[in-house]
Amino acid sequence: MKCPKCNVENKEEAKVCKKCGTSLALKPVWTPNWQWHAKTLGIIFGVLIILFFSLNALFKPYMRKLPKDITPWLKSVQETK
Repeated sequence: MKCPKCNVENKEEAKVCKKCGTSLALKPVWTPNWQWHAKTLGIIFGVLIILFFSLNALFKPYMRKLPKDITPWLKSVQETK
């Protein structure tokens, strides 16, 4: 493993450079923060909501109409009076 600072070859299991003492531990390239998570979840929920309503509008002609006597809880209050 080469040192990123002085380019000296070190052992693979070395934690610091034997010449300059620079840490040889690899730093993570990127870690997401809470703003990234919030933005990603917002995008996912937005896409799901748009997909739900667009599919609902697309398949409206194919939805089955249930008779009122089978589903009495769906009757409006004015019809029961």
